[in-house]
Amino acid sequence: MEMVDRYIYAVTQKLPESQREDIALELRTLIEDMLDDRAGGRNVTEEDIEAVLIEMGSPRELAQKYRGTKNYVIGPELYDSYILVLKISLIATAATIIISFLGQVVVDPTRVIDHFVGCIVSLVTGLPTALGWTTIGFAIVGYAGASDSIDLYGGKDWKPSKLPPIPEKKRQIKRGETIFSIAFYMFLLALFAFSNEYFGIWIFKGDGFNGVVPFLNTGNWNAYLFLFLIFGFGIIKECLKLIYGRWTVQLVIYTAVVNVLSLGVLLLLINGPTFWNPDFMQQLAQTEYFVAGSEAYDTVEIIWEQLTMWIVVFMAVGLVWDVVSGWYKVRQGK
Repeated sequence: MEMVDRYIYAVTQKLPESQREDIALELRTLIEDMLDDRAGGRNVTEEDIEAVLIEMGSPRELAQKYRGTKNYVIGPELYDSYILVLKISLIATAATIIISFLGQVVVDPTRVIDHFVGCIVSLVTGLPTALGWTTIGFAIVGYAGASDSIDLYGGKDWKPSKLPPIPEKKRQIKRGETIFSIAFYMFLLALFAFSNEYFGIWIFKGDGFNGVVPFLNTGNWNAYLFLFLIFGFGIIKECLKLIYGRWTVQLVIYTAVVNVLSLGVLLLLINGPTFWNPDFMQQLAQTEYFVAGSEAYDTVEIIWEQLTMWIVVFMAVGLVWDVVSGWYKVRQGK
């Protein structure tokens, strides 16, 4: 009955999670009854199973009948995951903005009204951004998986014997990991979008907070657009993992393409003349804690000069490992 299991899995994977278990039980009962009627008391053969499944219709067509309609921006098979990720993205974005506001109030309480207005503006712009990136990511994922689904699960010439096997545990991708990664990307996106001026070395004097020497060129919004693009690629990649649910050769290829694009954008970004704060070391030398020529100043200068190289190295290693690990799991599951 392995063919039946694969058929039921192919149908239910295109339905909302809340319906999968009940529909799987219903389909199994229906298929068993049809097989009993066809066999007429003799042993059921593979030919009987294939004939019954063809009579049932392709998994794609049957799933469409259960859904009651065909066309979606976010399909029912993705809807539950989409809503979950959307909630996490909105919460992560709102939490980042509010925490940033509270931090600004703590370090500079005299401008609490300005900080509050900035927080409201950030929420008004940040939450729709999170909604947009999440929706775009799932829409692209749904479209990317469409051709594979048509070939395997639908069309006039589909055959039950061509249905892919149910994925082994070694190849499965944990849902919690992808959701956490999406939330983390949204957190970084919100952090750099609305609190980038606080990303640097904080300076405190006897009377309290005395400003930040920023790492980034806070006035260069064109550079931040590239940065947001990198985070967007990350969200799309994790959405791909979420919809596939298992490592496949196709998913590894998609992951490799997205990672190469992300690394390319990063190289263009951080090697540009306007991404980093061009006056970072000069501004640092003006503080009483980092006097030019001091040991602390020299240490920071060395780190600053090598920062770009190490960011590229660590990100390249991480992206390559992401692809290699996925390919290894594909091979391991065979």
